[in-house]
Amino acid sequence: MHSRLISAACLIALGSAPLVQAQAPAAEVRKHLNPVIDLLEQKKPVFGLYAPSNRRFSPPGAPTPTPVPPKTPLELAKDAVAYKSTDYIFDGTMEGDFEKAFPAFAEFAKAMGQAGMVALRSSDTASKKPESYLTHPLVVKMNEIAPDPAKAVERIGRQLDLGVSGVVFVGVESADEVKTGLAAMRYKSRGGTRADSVGTAPALWGMTEKEYREKADLWPLNPKGELMNWTIVESKEGLAHVREIAAVKGIGVLFPGAGTLRGVFSSTNDKGERVVDTVAWEAAIQQVLAACKEFGVACGYPARAEDIEMRMKQGFSVFVINWGEPGFKTIEIGRRVAGRPAANQ
Repeated sequence: MHSRLISAACLIALGSAPLVQAQAPAAEVRKHLNPVIDLLEQKKPVFGLYAPSNRRFSPPGAPTPTPVPPKTPLELAKDAVAYKSTDYIFDGTMEGDFEKAFPAFAEFAKAMGQAGMVALRSSDTASKKPESYLTHPLVVKMNEIAPDPAKAVERIGRQLDLGVSGVVFVGVESADEVKTGLAAMRYKSRGGTRADSVGTAPALWGMTEKEYREKADLWPLNPKGELMNWTIVESKEGLAHVREIAAVKGIGVLFPGAGTLRGVFSSTNDKGERVVDTVAWEAAIQQVLAACKEFGVACGYPARAEDIEMRMKQGFSVFVINWGEPGFKTIEIGRRVAGRPAANQ
């Protein structure tokens, strides 16, 4: 089942959820090439945006927008890199037709490197060479693993060879699916099943092939690794096994697929209208959150301005947000509530 990672307003009370206290902004410590891992290690909330795109949407009845020339991948990448308040850039296009979406994303990934997503941080000592880090690491969806695990392993390798920092497994319904995907993110020398290739990843990460191979391993299984996995549970079968899934070592973030679960807990009434069982839907979201807390895994959510503070109070800490002014407002709220600086330095 494909997750759209869209959110809706929660209709139940918060009860006794813990409060999130805003603190004075402080300098954020960077040790990894992938700053999202630094934030996860420091137990700080993480905020990311979908990649900007050329798609245009108009609400029903709205005038047709005046056509504008589509932006090139480089122009879109420059827009992404110019926005300093996001911790990562998210792409979900490969969840569906992987082969159709892959070439376009490959162009965008290359453009991200050209747009300047690698920066240098000063070293602690004058004799030490400054180290690089990714200002906007790329996190991408993979399509479902279970229907064809062998194909999934090959496709995950192709995504990693583009230089992505995170791969998201969608529609997960068993621990074995996760284990198959995690192995695909690790080279055979590390006990995984990833093909012995690097593609254009070293260039995107601003390093040599040797340096890339040393760093391209899965965190937190390897504390020095720079790759991360996010897993989405979004079906009744997945919910039935969510504790087994959350217990798998190597998952960096576990998400309830809120948009898809909303459909799962919907029905059609006698008027032909879709009706959401909001109580069951929210219970499913909380079931995933409870598994995250039990097994010490960060929990993610597709937030909007009207619900991000509430979800932070509940314990969600990794957020994926739509690109655009409403999304920028959502991140502004989240960073303020978290006590993080308004933008990354």
